Amino acid sequence: MIESIRITDIATYSKTSSEVLNNLSKINYLFGSNGSGKTTITRVIADEGNYPKCSVTWKNGTKLQSMVYNRDFVVKNFTQCSELKGIFTLGEKNVDAINKIAAAKEGLDKLTKKIENLNSCLYGTDGVGGKNGELTAQDAELTDKCWAQKLKHDPKLWGAFSGYRNNAVNFKNKVLEELVLNSATIESLSDLEKKAETIFDSSITLEKSILPVETAIVIAQESNPILKKRIIGKEDIDITAMIQKLGNSDWVKDGRIFYDQNDKVCPFCQQKTSEAFTKSLNDYFDETFERDIKAIHALEKNYKTDSQKLQFQIAAIINAPPRFLDVEKLKAKNDLLDSQIATNVQRIATKKKEPSQIINMESVINVTSEINTLIEEANVKISEHNKLISNITQEQSDLKSKVWKYLLEIELKTDLITYKAKKEKLIKEIESIKAQIESTISDKNAKEAEIKNLEKETTSIQPTKNAINSLLSAYGFQGFSVAEAGGMCYKLVRADGTDAKDTLSEGETAFITFLYFYNLLKGSDSESGMSVDRIAVFDDPVSSLDSDILFIVASLIKNIFDEVRNGNGHIKQVFVLTHNVYFHKEVTFNHNRKKKALSEETFWIVRKPGSISKIEKHDSNPIKTSYELLWAEVRAGLAKLDRCISEEIAL
Repeated sequence: MIESIRITDIATYSKTSSEVLNNLSKINYLFGSNGSGKTTITRVIADEGNYPKCSVTWKNGTKLQSMVYNRDFVVKNFTQCSELKGIFTLGEKNVDAINKIAAAKEGLDKLTKKIENLNSCLYGTDGVGGKNGELTAQDAELTDKCWAQKLKHDPKLWGAFSGYRNNAVNFKNKVLEELVLNSATIESLSDLEKKAETIFDSSITLEKSILPVETAIVIAQESNPILKKRIIGKEDIDITAMIQKLGNSDWVKDGRIFYDQNDKVCPFCQQKTSEAFTKSLNDYFDETFERDIKAIHALEKNYKTDSQKLQFQIAAIINAPPRFLDVEKLKAKNDLLDSQIATNVQRIATKKKEPSQIINMESVINVTSEINTLIEEANVKISEHNKLISNITQEQSDLKSKVWKYLLEIELKTDLITYKAKKEKLIKEIESIKAQIESTISDKNAKEAEIKNLEKETTSIQPTKNAINSLLSAYGFQGFSVAEAGGMCYKLVRADGTDAKDTLSEGETAFITFLYFYNLLKGSDSESGMSVDRIAVFDDPVSSLDSDILFIVASLIKNIFDEVRNGNGHIKQVFVLTHNVYFHKEVTFNHNRKKKALSEETFWIVRKPGSISKIEKHDSNPIKTSYELLWAEVRAGLAKLDRCISEEIAL
């Protein structure tokens, strides 16, 4: 039985959207005016393969024989042919053969049902469930879990997901591919993210290494021997004993300035001194003393100059900090260095003022060593960075593998194990069901062949000829009848035996074609196939018929409805399409129906309000009278016009 029909891009139907008849039942009524698109639907049912953009969905995937009465059927069987193919039916006298066929048909039905059940198990009743649906759901569940990891790590590890960042299914497929192929080592997430900052940065460049600060000169100056030397005058001078006793060498040195300025008069006692005293004073501060004093001055100047160079070098690094250098630590060490240098400058100044003092400098060796250690550590990272850049393609490839390995082993390991186990189980079950289907189809084909052979033994075209002639006679068609022709065919003849085909009226032609199709539904145009399950489609079967014949046709079709409802024939589903209100009312009449459609029927209207055909489903019989139908069309047109006017006003 057909469950749904989708019509797209054919005749007057839209090229961009589909019209769908869904949830079809055993008996389906379609009403529409001439040219609305009804016959197109019947052509799709008759041979959907000719219309690739349309589709017909069969219940449980079991396709039945489609027998369609429309203009194409009339042209093929009456207009283009001089004779009618004989309609074979089972001979009633061969009871044994008929019983065998019935038994074989019962077996065939069981096999068909088994295939349907297996297909239902495989695909579900809706075509997307069953074991295949479970497999699809497993894939969808894993896809969601993989995509969640992509969203989680994408901000920092986006480079590893390049090419798979915009499609969840592709991302999941990549995970499964890596599961088979990836042999990378596992690294921590923090290490991966840190590497990704560099390796996946499209703007990265080579970094210059940092020159270590020059500290040797400054450190050497800190241990200058002059700082430890007590600088005093000459020891073999007569005033030396007094100066040493008083320990005022520095005081005497400073006093010499005032002594010289005061014309050799003592600046304290105001007494004129002798030339001998002046000589002793000058001899006390001899060339050695003066040389040592100059050494202190030179040390002060050099220390300031060299320490400033050191400070400038460090300041330059801080002001333009290179990548990978811990600048905050460097600033802290620099502050300590500045403090130590300031202290040492002050101590040298003290030595300069009091040469006899022994000065201990604060060594900068430790802090400058720590500064150079920071620079060395940064240079190691810079070297690694530059190595990465020089081999960036390989490094990116390696990092990508490690990122995927991290997802496989840390984030998705449990999910992948569960997925693999469930998928393998489902695949085994699906393969088993497919094998059963294949085997059952083979059995079904054998059973169909058996039925065909049995049918050939007991078929005849005579019963159909008699049945058609009986109906013609019963309904007042006395001017012609059906006779057997050579080659298992029929011909239409007058009472005198002359050919009647070309002289039939339009009404006679319409009725005989309908009777031929009606009987064909119960038989076959070959020696086998009359036991095949089928669906019947009637497209405007009462065109050109008188009103009394219209009721006859409706009555015959309603007989088929009874067979379909009771399930005691080979016809499993019926479609009736018409533009005739009276025929529609007659063929759809059912005293059991109240307002809503019965469970075994559906109602549809086919419209073409403009140039595009539309199909509408109704919960009850939508056709009342021609007058009511006309006004319904007028109201629908007015409503559409009103909407268009409102839209124009809004614009």
